[in-house]
Amino acid sequence: MYHGRLLEATLRKAIKAFPVVLVTGPRRCGKTTVLQHVLGKRYGYVSLDEPDVRALAVTDPHAFFLRHAAPVIIDEIQNAPELLSYIKARVDKDKRAGQWILTGSQQFPLMRNVGESLAGRVAVLSMYAFGISELRRRSQPAFGSASTFLRRLADVPTIATGAPSVGSWLLRGGYPEVALRKRMSPTLWFSSYLQTYIDRDVRGNIRTSNLRDFERLLRLLAARTAQELNCAALSRDIGIALPTVKAWLSVLEASSLIYFLQPYHQNFGKRIIKNAKFYFMDTGLASYLVGLQDEKHLLQGPMAGALFETACVTEFVRRFKANADPCNLFFWKSVDGYKVDLLVETASGVHPIEFKLSSTLTPQHVASMKQWMKLAGAVAQDGLLVSTSRTIGPFSDRIASQHYSNL
Repeated sequence: MYHGRLLEATLRKAIKAFPVVLVTGPRRCGKTTVLQHVLGKRYGYVSLDEPDVRALAVTDPHAFFLRHAAPVIIDEIQNAPELLSYIKARVDKDKRAGQWILTGSQQFPLMRNVGESLAGRVAVLSMYAFGISELRRRSQPAFGSASTFLRRLADVPTIATGAPSVGSWLLRGGYPEVALRKRMSPTLWFSSYLQTYIDRDVRGNIRTSNLRDFERLLRLLAARTAQELNCAALSRDIGIALPTVKAWLSVLEASSLIYFLQPYHQNFGKRIIKNAKFYFMDTGLASYLVGLQDEKHLLQGPMAGALFETACVTEFVRRFKANADPCNLFFWKSVDGYKVDLLVETASGVHPIEFKLSSTLTPQHVASMKQWMKLAGAVAQDGLLVSTSRTIGPFSDRIASQHYSNL
């Protein structure tokens, strides 16, 4: 049974406005499924993951396009970037919207090629694994812009129905085959997924002799999700060169497996921490990499809070990316210990948000938000505290409490 996705509304708009639409995102997140659902049977489909198809695309592009004429979905376009210049030539002759729909799971090298070949002709959209609103079958954005969404989210009066329990949400993540098929073993699925990812997206970018170290980096990063990035420490702990660590992090970011959250740079008379924080875009994959076996193991373990923050931060990332919202996301941490997990910068101001894996909320949970709002002055918008508490609504002056299921 098809589950609607946040991206659908933006995708429909893009198809009506651009001759080429590119949807990027990690493997197996559902890109092809949503495209085929939205576009219907009038579009052809071809996957460049298939060796014979890829060989034809590389060696004889004209024959490839005779066999796969527009309108068509071309899956995993990064496997044959040579096709982009041929698509450009065809677009220059026929500028009708929605003729070429591309997907890709290697964002940075793909975007470089797209920028060179299809500038001004392509809409680039980002998609990730299921968010919690999609899992509870409320896939379409309930509210418009980021600022409107945040203001109305604070006023949602009841806890959402149909959302997964917090333990299941964190342990299984959002990849469709794990999140929707309860009999699917997360351990078996993520083991297969990791091997496929390394074989198809990593092996061509690093030396085969370094693959074991790459897997060690993945597991170490998973254990440190929601922390500030320290490349020197990663280099020392794994025993590989610092430039290599940075290059491999770029591969992971290009694959949409991790996300870097930058520090807020406005200085309120105090120095701030300037290292970025990083998050796994799927807590199911992170849980697998650190060896978490079941919900009790996860929730009673030392990583529960970090995984909850990871899940919540990435909920906002995937929602705003799906809506193509121009807001900017940051975190804030001062040297004297105050920190705010997420700052959403919009045209109307900056919204502070904190995430707490706690069913009992206290004034201490919003102390950092209050300090930030005091320092920020007029730029500060109302704050939001997201938790597992079933008490939602106004919590403190200009700060509301909301249940994670309503994200």
